[in-house]
Amino acid sequence: MLLTGIGHVDYRKNTNYLIVDDKTTQQQIEDAFREYTSRDDVAVVLINQSIASSIRPLLNNYTKPVPAVLEIPSKDVPYDPSQDSVLSRVKFMFGES
Repeated sequence: MLLTGIGHVDYRKNTNYLIVDDKTTQQQIEDAFREYTSRDDVAVVLINQSIASSIRPLLNNYTKPVPAVLEIPSKDVPYDPSQDSVLSRVKFMFGES
């Protein structure tokens, strides 16, 4: 699973992605999310819905328009629209529950 920008590595070997596997800690995922959403060179953060669920409180508290955070389905776990934070916000804005 991948929390990603586009897959760039700069000259200092800093990346704009995190490959999440069984060895990745919750703290590493949270730290990567905070880093990517605070960078001025990232416009969109793509995150698998299953990974997003593991940091749901952090996602729910994120309110900036840029970078936009988009939850995408993973090949291993079916997409659940009820867990999608963007869809939930859109429904709230239109008065749906």
